[in-house]
Amino acid sequence: MIHLRLSTAVIAVSAALICLLVYLPALDCGFVGYDDPDYVLNNPLIRQLDAHTIKSAFTEQYIGWWMPLTWISFAIDYHFWGLDPFGYHLTNILLHSINAGLVVLIAGSLTGREPWLAEQGRFPYLFMLLSAGLLWGLHPLRVESVAWVTERKDVLNGFFALASVAVYLRYAGRREERGAWPAYVCSLLLYACSLMSKSVSLVLPVLLLVIDWRHQGGIRPGRTMRLLVEKIPFMLLSAAIAVITIRSTAKAGYLISYSDFPFSQRLAVSGNAIFEYVRLMLFPLDILPFYLIPDPIPVSYALKTLLVVLAAILLFTLRKAYPWLPATLLCFLLPLLPVLAFFQNGDQSLAARFTYLPAIAPSIAVAFLPAFIFRKTWPGRWRQAGAGGFMIVLLLSHAFLTRGDIPVWHDSESLWTRVIEHRPEVASYKERGRLYAARGEYRAAVDDFSAAIAIADGVWQRRIFNLYAFRGEANRLMGHYPEAVQDFTAAISLYPHPAYYYHRGLALKQLGKLADAERDFARAGGAGVELGWYEGNEL
Repeated sequence: MIHLRLSTAVIAVSAALICLLVYLPALDCGFVGYDDPDYVLNNPLIRQLDAHTIKSAFTEQYIGWWMPLTWISFAIDYHFWGLDPFGYHLTNILLHSINAGLVVLIAGSLTGREPWLAEQGRFPYLFMLLSAGLLWGLHPLRVESVAWVTERKDVLNGFFALASVAVYLRYAGRREERGAWPAYVCSLLLYACSLMSKSVSLVLPVLLLVIDWRHQGGIRPGRTMRLLVEKIPFMLLSAAIAVITIRSTAKAGYLISYSDFPFSQRLAVSGNAIFEYVRLMLFPLDILPFYLIPDPIPVSYALKTLLVVLAAILLFTLRKAYPWLPATLLCFLLPLLPVLAFFQNGDQSLAARFTYLPAIAPSIAVAFLPAFIFRKTWPGRWRQAGAGGFMIVLLLSHAFLTRGDIPVWHDSESLWTRVIEHRPEVASYKERGRLYAARGEYRAAVDDFSAAIAIADGVWQRRIFNLYAFRGEANRLMGHYPEAVQDFTAAISLYPHPAYYYHRGLALKQLGKLADAERDFARAGGAGVELGWYEGNEL
């Protein structure tokens, strides 16, 4: 047993090193204009690494989130690296690589008692453990969490959450012994740290109950109450963080009300998200950094939701013959719950980063699935060779796709260009257009704003005056003053914001129409107004 534990530790280190090598190209990535300015570039909280920063991280909510350990980790990076993105990416890669090793350790604890696995032999079993860690760690869905600096909260939360589960499994295997309680306390403290990195691990206490049911002798009379009592401290932490998160996000205006986004639509968007997560786990091609909720929501979302429900029912009907199926399903769905549309904030329907914790159980299941399927039908040597060959091809394909997706996060232009190439939407054209305008590439900016105007519908059509104004400003800065006047006039006809009058006045002045320009300046209040994105209710 000691020898097997040592071998498992070696496999865990091997998985971590392989992940490290695959993700090294992310060190060439920079910051992107999507949340990185708020989290790092313009974040005053991380500029000093001292007692005041640590106190502020724990006592204040910055940009609507309470995640003190994430802010402190950024402060540590800033202390050593300033605003050099290399160091921030290095930290993300190291954390993710360690997490891949932790997945191996968890897989070892979960599968070590399966009698049919003992028949596979030591080396095939260790290869399956390695596969479990790499299937999760190298999957292209992990790229967003690793190569995007902002998602430090993902990899940091993952580190503490996975460490908490690993230590809990050690405790669970010795819970009847007198000296087991330090492992329990350590697991609880690690769980608290995960919540202070990102609140997405709120459901971990329920996951621990699923683990007890499936892998630690089951939940049975005379034992159930003890297992539930064990989880009370975990649940109290979850409840506290849930209250803090809901209050902070509501105060920041992130949460969307049920009156604006009714339950029926949330259900359809959630079902579609689950369907797409499964599809992308199986076929990880053309993963995008941004998936918007369409307006209106298509009928296909309801059909996908129905398929998800039917599939879940089918898996639970097989629970007696294959109890690992519903357990894997629960360990996939429960961590997804906090990021589904039932608790919608923002306008994204799904995101690759949301699979960071949910994908762990399916990855472990897939790693051991070939051995389970063929355990009675193939001669051992050929079965193992076939399963091993399949797994090697799968892992190599994941590594290849992951390497190909890392450059998407190189900078803001590469990010939005990836979205436009595969799913051209108003938001992506608008963001890339603003990027081009900020860089002085006004012709390219005008083209992107024009493309956005051409396809604007739904909520974007109701805010289209912003697009006309952005295009008008790009035209003005390019010296195309008549076109600028036309664009600002169109924006004013839809929403007469003072900024639009001021910037149209600047274009009119360049055309020599001084009287018209002065009238626009007067309507603007006589002072320069910077253009922004307006919701239409500011006046």
